[in-house]
Amino acid sequence: MNRLKKRFKGTPIDQPYDRQLLVIVFALMSIGLVIVASASMPEGIAMSDDPFRFLKRHLVYVVICLGFIGAVVCVPIKRWYTQQGLILFLAFVGLIAVLVIGTEVNGSHRWLRFGILNVQPSEFSKLAIILFLASYLVRRQEEVVDTIKGFIKPLVILSVFAFLLMLQPDLGSTVVIVVVMMGMLFIADAKLISFIGIGISLLAVIVALIVTSPYRMARVFGFLDPWADPFGRSYQLTQSLMAFGRGGWIGQGLGNSVQKLEYLPEAHTDFIMAILAEELGFIGVTTVIVLEFILVYKAFSIGRKALQQSLIFPGYVAVGIAIWFAFQTAVNIGAASGIAPTKGLTLPLVSYGGSSMLAIALAIGMLLRIDFETRQASAQVRLMRPKHRSKRTAKKEVKNEAK
Repeated sequence: MNRLKKRFKGTPIDQPYDRQLLVIVFALMSIGLVIVASASMPEGIAMSDDPFRFLKRHLVYVVICLGFIGAVVCVPIKRWYTQQGLILFLAFVGLIAVLVIGTEVNGSHRWLRFGILNVQPSEFSKLAIILFLASYLVRRQEEVVDTIKGFIKPLVILSVFAFLLMLQPDLGSTVVIVVVMMGMLFIADAKLISFIGIGISLLAVIVALIVTSPYRMARVFGFLDPWADPFGRSYQLTQSLMAFGRGGWIGQGLGNSVQKLEYLPEAHTDFIMAILAEELGFIGVTTVIVLEFILVYKAFSIGRKALQQSLIFPGYVAVGIAIWFAFQTAVNIGAASGIAPTKGLTLPLVSYGGSSMLAIALAIGMLLRIDFETRQASAQVRLMRPKHRSKRTAKKEVKNEAK
């Protein structure tokens, strides 16, 4: 019985990685496959007479993502630290390239076409910013804590990336990067007065961007009163709300959505939660939210344990990934349910979208590697302790470390 408990609970020595995290990832990917298949059938038929057009592509993305996760787990986190400057530069070049030779879709230049593949550099820039800021906090944490100069320096990089993203335009990714960077600086104990000043400045910039853009103004007014213009500026939101209303407690049944029949645009990407709500109801939505919450909690937990082991760079990377996942999940579900304005952000591991899935897969692989290295460090510390402890004391220490 004790062996069985150890097999499923595990300790840092007998379990080299967080199996529960991997199970959550597989569960979300599986749900995504099912819902993408259901939500994309009408559009697949309209585009190529193939109801499984998007499912096939999504399945290919999932297989590639699993390969990415397996490859990234084998890369020491120290390698990402030494190469973070190159990664940031490549992300910068990608954002420049998309403005010069990018493909225009719905008035936005966000994609680079490579044959049959479309790559969205903004998705990978989120991870590049996290790696850059984590390395900056390793090198300059005292400066960030003690002076406002240390706080402002990384914001220069943020401003450049935000400017390039807004030229696409991509306000959603810009807001994600801002929130992630501010969250990581807050975790690093930066001065509160710095946050107040920068927060007011950023709020003023966001308001200015909205006021000076008729398109964004229409989105905001559509969010505040969606039923004032249900067939105009608020069309997507009202159709999404109808899907939520039809879902009830248990939904209409898998495949029985009406809104996906070309009533709700982007049903398999930005508004996939609306289709899930209509077909699987409150129970299905709650299940996905709980799984996403556990994923975020696991990422935060991995970051906390790494910081406790004095693994500063891995710890901040994990925390940054957790903030990224948490905010993007909240915005996607909030936009679909009318709680937040639409931002064009995918639901992690569920929505259709190759670039988003690949970037998230890289992040998941890093989390697993960080957890592995943290458990190794914890095991080494335990092995270096004196061996004359009593059995009772040793058991207590094992339990505390397992927690």
